[in-house]
Amino acid sequence: MSISVKVPTILRTYTGGTADVTVNGATLADALTDLDVQYPGIGARVLDDEGRLRRFVNVYVNDDDVRFLENLQTPTPDGTSISIIPAVAGG
Repeated sequence: MSISVKVPTILRTYTGGTADVTVNGATLADALTDLDVQYPGIGARVLDDEGRLRRFVNVYVNDDDVRFLENLQTPTPDGTSISIIPAVAGG
């Protein structure tokens, strides 16, 4: 399965500056695992120590917020697009 992941600027240090990478996986959890295998360390920025999505990281599968889908068990069939969007704080 070929899944496109849009990597935000702040995490591109893990991908060598690449904005779009390709991963594999039947679910979002699988895709994020493959992302971390290919780009070690990026997974810890997206998932907390208990393996859940970090509170201030929004993840979209095909433009839908996974928190309103099946969270990490959201299916990611071939051709899926995943966007990782960290929340921005400030005033």
